[in-house]
Amino acid sequence: MSRSLDGGESWKLERPTGVHPKKKSTECPGGIDFANPDFALRCRSGSFTVSNDRGRSWSDPYRLPDFGQQNIMARTDYIVNGKDDCLIFLTASKTNGNEGRPFCARTTDGGKTIEFVSWIAPEPEGFSIMPATVRVAKDHLISAIRRKEQGVGFIEVYVSKDDGKSWQLLSKPAGTGKRNGNPADMVRLEDGRIVVTYGYRSVPQGIRAVISKDDGKTWSKEIHLRDDGRTWDLGYPQTVLRPDGKLVTVYYYTTEKDKEQHIAATIWDPDGVRKGKE
Repeated sequence: MSRSLDGGESWKLERPTGVHPKKKSTECPGGIDFANPDFALRCRSGSFTVSNDRGRSWSDPYRLPDFGQQNIMARTDYIVNGKDDCLIFLTASKTNGNEGRPFCARTTDGGKTIEFVSWIAPEPEGFSIMPATVRVAKDHLISAIRRKEQGVGFIEVYVSKDDGKSWQLLSKPAGTGKRNGNPADMVRLEDGRIVVTYGYRSVPQGIRAVISKDDGKTWSKEIHLRDDGRTWDLGYPQTVLRPDGKLVTVYYYTTEKDKEQHIAATIWDPDGVRKGKE
């Protein structure tokens, strides 16, 4: 792992303990304190692990339920509601076994049981995967979904006004180009604006963002954070808000200067984009 203690300006490599990629997952005994300020959760495929010290050490993998589906394709996306209560957003295979369709699950007993809550989007002809979700108000959620239809990638945003029990299509913020599209990440600013970041995989390849002032109903013009991608194989951003209002967007990337794929970070101001540091 690489950690920054100065808001993304500098980074230091470290090796976390308890990470066993091939270790068989077991049932979670419960007792997870989701409200711990140092808590982190990581979901991958059909399992999840937790950390109580900001990623310095991790639990053994715990098994996710199959929720009656053929295959669970998890990517980390969750919202903490309280000490024992957490919403987890996952993807399952479609009825034909192909990827995929996103859904919402919930635990109210510290992870001991995780129950299916709702499908976020209808089963697509292409795929609908990798949700990124924020809470707007008490029962108001919005989730950005990675979509692909007929070879073209784009992002759809769905809204729930009943704390994840049901969802409706709200908007389509941006395209993500061809070459299988790209997942979005979503963050809410202190003034309530919503920022979506994503990789763009058509020419010019790079990292982009859009901003909504009305809880995801409409979106700004695309903000080009970077346009110097060497190939389409880039993106998968994660964005965090700094105390000073700037954003740190982390992604994988490759350029003509640095041809080997690497992890990079762009620090930018949503009120005035500036170049970031790698």
